[in-house]
Amino acid sequence: MDMISRRDSLKALGLLGGLGLIQPSGLLAGNLFPRRKKLGIALVGLGYYSTDLLAPALQMTQNCYLAGIVTGTPSKAELWKTKYNIPEKNIYNYENFDSIKDNPDIDVVYVVLPPSMHREYVERAAAAKKQVWCEKPMAVTAEDCQAMIDACKSHGVSLSIGYRCQHEPNTKTYVQLIRSGKLGEIQSVACAAGYRENRTDHWKQKREMGGGVIYDMGVYSIQGARLGTQMEPIAVKSAKVWTERPEIYKDGLGEIVEAELEFPNGVSGWIKTSFAENVNHLHVTGANGKLEMAPFSGYSGIKGKSPFGEINFPYEVPWQQANQMDQDSLAILNKLPMPVPGEEGLRDIRIVEAILKSAQTGKQVKIG
Repeated sequence: MDMISRRDSLKALGLLGGLGLIQPSGLLAGNLFPRRKKLGIALVGLGYYSTDLLAPALQMTQNCYLAGIVTGTPSKAELWKTKYNIPEKNIYNYENFDSIKDNPDIDVVYVVLPPSMHREYVERAAAAKKQVWCEKPMAVTAEDCQAMIDACKSHGVSLSIGYRCQHEPNTKTYVQLIRSGKLGEIQSVACAAGYRENRTDHWKQKREMGGGVIYDMGVYSIQGARLGTQMEPIAVKSAKVWTERPEIYKDGLGEIVEAELEFPNGVSGWIKTSFAENVNHLHVTGANGKLEMAPFSGYSGIKGKSPFGEINFPYEVPWQQANQMDQDSLAILNKLPMPVPGEEGLRDIRIVEAILKSAQTGKQVKIG
């Protein structure tokens, strides 16, 4: 099969010209909008994702830059200050965070904390009149997600959730293929995302911090099922939550989750997520054939195949994160809707809650 035309696909998806987004080659397409400024980004929480991915990505971005940090660890503050030449006035801790409102260098606050802390810091960032980006999962409960959305609307700031895959060209290509109807009427979807998590004392192993695999890797499986069908599930038909390492995932906290989802028109969905094994694929069956993506949600190497050709737009880590932040920055600069707004995170957490309820009760749970 011939590869899907790279240029035609990117053009159709809005990745050439127009918004001036970074292409997988790392080059910036022609930007038709006037350059007003680069947005100053403050990262809240300096764990692995900020340290190894977001900060390096912010050295690649065209429309934003690393302007500040928020950390409770003085040694980290000193290290980042030196490494990234961050002014002392742009370094905050969790106690003085609210004073960020008076800092014109900071345009966007990117919350990269354990899920149990997302609501608090999104609400505080919104109250400081800063645009807000929040890592996935959006929060631990749908109630928290809605409160975050309401806070940002109340203070007149935007809210975006860090679903990096929704910004990248392989995902956009398969989504466009499904939306175009070329695959025919969708019949079923199967999606799995997981890796062997060897840490034992991380927030991912702590229920009170938003731990458990369904909140972390599980959101990718849910996203894959939703993007692959271009539908919203109406019910969780059945679900199972278990662990193979009860000494680590205690008191029923899920290390592995499987669920059967019901979509409109009789479309079935199966998802799996795991901290016990490496798995990453999306299979979509349509009347005209099958779409297969493997991996479908990696930091790089996302690729797939369909009856219409190979899907493979390569790039290197951390291009994906840089592309996400550049696209979100352009939306803010040009006063456009955020590509992945807070409502998208809320939808996933509603499904997470329904999966957990179904597993607990052994019954089908409708998704409102």
